[in-house]
Amino acid sequence: MLQQQESNSFGGGFARPAIDSAHGFRAAMSAMARPGTRQPIAGAAPPGGISGAAGALLLTLCDPETGIYLAADMDSKPLRDWIAFHTGAPIVSAAHADFALGSWAALMPLAQFPTGTAEYPDRSATLIVEVTGFDRENATLSGPGIKDTSAMALPEVAAFQENAARYPQGLDFFFTSGSELAALPRSTRVLAKD
Repeated sequence: MLQQQESNSFGGGFARPAIDSAHGFRAAMSAMARPGTRQPIAGAAPPGGISGAAGALLLTLCDPETGIYLAADMDSKPLRDWIAFHTGAPIVSAAHADFALGSWAALMPLAQFPTGTAEYPDRSATLIVEVTGFDRENATLSGPGIKDTSAMALPEVAAFQENAARYPQGLDFFFTSGSELAALPRSTRVLAKD
């Protein structure tokens, strides 16, 4: 049993760290630059039932200087060990998180995460929200990176409208499912889709 736990912690990382993390970074930045678009991201096989997309984001964006908050539905010893081995990132409380991982319901309330300050709006958290898919588009997006409008599936609309109203402060979001991700930066305006 111990050997299986160790292999879960030591395995599942990027096979080609420099190349895979470069691909992961490009996918993450492309998703943020074009809100609502789906981007493929691969290379990670994390334990604990989280998606490969979420694992690849953690491997790409996290290091010993970035605190990760794990919501109750994602928090497990194998996942903590995997994160520690592959990124060195500390597991922290929501109030100190640079990144947070969980389902939408488990990440509530959003007010527990840092949203930056007027002087340093970049000192905010980025939430990685595990979703079941991207097909049920219920929101219309507009703003930077969107030519006219774009449609996206969101867990709810009101929370993202409130978040955008706080710009330049606020939270940024990645949504992950399987081997795909989408993003919603705080600068994006959100309307309920007709």
